[in-house]
Amino acid sequence: MSSISISDNSSNFSGNSRSALKKRTLLFRYLAEINLIFGIWYLQWRITHSINFDALWISIPLLIAEIYSYFGGLMFVIGLWRPLVRQIKSIDQMTPLLPRSDWPTVDVFVTCYNEPPEIVEETAKAALVMDYPPTKLRVFVLDDGNSAAMRAMTERLCIEDLQSPKLQLEAERIDAEHSYLLERLKQLENLTPNTQAAEQWLQASSSSEPVTEFVQSLRSLILWLSPADQSISDSPVKTLRDRLITERKALKEAIRKKELELVELARFRYIARPKQSGVAHHAKAGNLNYAIFSGETLGQFILTLDADHIPKPQFLKRVLPYFYTYNLFTGKYEPNKIAFVQTPQDFYNIPPGDPFGHQAHLFYGPLQQGKDGMNAAFYTGTDAILRREALISVGLQYFADEYAKDEKSLNEFHLIGGISSNSITEDMNTAMRLHGAGWKSIYHHELLAEGLAPDDLSSTLKQRLRWAQGTIQVLLRENPLTKPGLTFWQRLHYFKTMYSYFSGFATLVFISCPIIYFFTDIVPVKTYGSDFALHFFPAFIINRLTFIVATWGIPAREIWRAEQYAIALFPLFIQAVLSVFFGSKLKFQVTPKQRQSGVYLQLVWPQLLIFFLTILGILWSLYRFAIGNLNNPLIHLINGAWAIYNLLLLSAIIRASVWQPPKEDAMMGG
Repeated sequence: MSSISISDNSSNFSGNSRSALKKRTLLFRYLAEINLIFGIWYLQWRITHSINFDALWISIPLLIAEIYSYFGGLMFVIGLWRPLVRQIKSIDQMTPLLPRSDWPTVDVFVTCYNEPPEIVEETAKAALVMDYPPTKLRVFVLDDGNSAAMRAMTERLCIEDLQSPKLQLEAERIDAEHSYLLERLKQLENLTPNTQAAEQWLQASSSSEPVTEFVQSLRSLILWLSPADQSISDSPVKTLRDRLITERKALKEAIRKKELELVELARFRYIARPKQSGVAHHAKAGNLNYAIFSGETLGQFILTLDADHIPKPQFLKRVLPYFYTYNLFTGKYEPNKIAFVQTPQDFYNIPPGDPFGHQAHLFYGPLQQGKDGMNAAFYTGTDAILRREALISVGLQYFADEYAKDEKSLNEFHLIGGISSNSITEDMNTAMRLHGAGWKSIYHHELLAEGLAPDDLSSTLKQRLRWAQGTIQVLLRENPLTKPGLTFWQRLHYFKTMYSYFSGFATLVFISCPIIYFFTDIVPVKTYGSDFALHFFPAFIINRLTFIVATWGIPAREIWRAEQYAIALFPLFIQAVLSVFFGSKLKFQVTPKQRQSGVYLQLVWPQLLIFFLTILGILWSLYRFAIGNLNNPLIHLINGAWAIYNLLLLSAIIRASVWQPPKEDAMMGG
């Protein structure tokens, strides 16, 4: 099991929440400013003094790649300028206390398609035992595969849940209250003839008699008292009979509600939307939206969980307080403008060494905290709570815009309102739409759920390709730079993510330059002497120092693995860009939750080609050096160091392509 830096969840502070800048932020800012200045100084030298005009075909691409990287670094620095660390009191520790009767209702959506029922069952069981009032919690399996086995599992687990001690206590409480109301109704029915006789006696008796006056006063008092449920009748009651009718209606309504409450104790439910052939289904977004608009789900908040992400018992208590603000004037908690709260994603099945680079403490840490500081935290599809009102209001507005363009979209109303269906990365697009509509977001840095990471390269690459394609898809369809409603900083954060997926082209240039030099002696930089060292090494060193401070607290091995995959995935990033820009049909591919056994060298043939060409180039230089036929040994040495660095970066994905789990794990998995 991997670890993550957990936020301090102690409640030893005034108020219900507080936030502060992350430690070492000022040091980071200081180094970042120096880094940007040295970077500009280096680029100025590169542009004015180092271009090899005899080989512009490689000099210009390298310069463009360096400029691209500089602007990527600039946005990275700005994105980390204001990282927030938040603290929050659990919902049952808020001051003033929020009564349990006022706690919001929550629907948990467990999305699945073709996952084994056993995996979904583990997630559902964990969701059902979360520390929250059972009558305010509903768990829904959204089965987009409409599996008979999944339906049977849901029915069985629903019965088990109803038989649990917690729900048995609730059932006994509701039944006792129901019996009490029935007894009161019976007593009221018995009073009806007596009150009718009393009304007749009062009308016939003289009002001057003391007994009559007393009974008249008692009657007036009864009529003056407010009924149990004022909403039953707005008209004033004039007689005891009217008052009894009002009370009878109130009791019958209360009895009906108790009976409904008893039925609603079946809180684990199954939803499988109908799928017509030849009609767009909008994948995960359509699955979620169907549940939102089906009429079966009514919770004020929605917790979205992937099929394999197991929530911790305290999840709801730790996150829901963000959605309320105490109003000193009214003395009540009121809903605020927070649309969603995202928590970290982590995994419990990562092998030693993390061969596939799944650990994401850089993103679910400094990067999300930096986004949070500028109200730009991303929704990442799972382990997050969303406000239903925000989803529906924004979703309906976008649906109205779609309908204005094409009236046929009315047939898809229940699939495209709410969660964005405009991209295969529906989560980021949904967050951007919510931000554009003026809603706010929170990143809560506390591990509250853990899931399964793909444990083979094929599944990993499918997942990364979908992320890349979907992100670029959003850029083309809803460019954050021109999207109305976003702040400047929100535009920057969304664009920075999209910009990063174009890095494959720059990477290809960087890793090709040493190979080209080994075999042709053509250099893209006119000089590699002292002038180059004077400008390059200070910029490089301060860049690394800035990055070390930015990622403080994250294991160096994990940062290195992330850096390896950022470079080694260059063919995938290029494929993503070309497939989207050239209009290839993109399909949402569910990430397999079980290991797809095999060796996947064929999936990394571009990396293998570069790897072997680099080794061949190094060997060729060594051979020329051995026979005394090597010109400019210093330049060969510099390119050799560059080439070895590239080999180390590419080696991670090549090893991952042949990685196999330990025999005991493989036997257990089988």
